[in-house]
Amino acid sequence: MALFLIVSFSVIYFVRPFWIDMQIEKKMSYIQLHLENKYPDETWEFQIVPHREAGYESSNPYLIGVVFENEPQVVYSYLARNKYDITIQGFSTSDPNSEFLHLE
Repeated sequence: MALFLIVSFSVIYFVRPFWIDMQIEKKMSYIQLHLENKYPDETWEFQIVPHREAGYESSNPYLIGVVFENEPQVVYSYLARNKYDITIQGFSTSDPNSEFLHLE
């Protein structure tokens, strides 16, 4: 039983980062489609949490940051539960006078 537990925890420990990476890629594709439909004439960049690096343990790797080209001072945090359920969970800005052009 102890050997089974050790093997199970080892598999989870080594497989989990790759599983998170696969989920992030899938969620980014959902957000990409959502943004293409909602803002067809705009461009943006994604920012993801470097969950494999020390210091980011408490950050949610499934929150995808989006920075629009015409609003570079604002980062919108999107959460995609599935391809039909995509919401903004928050935003941050370096300019307190921002108009938040993409707040949904």
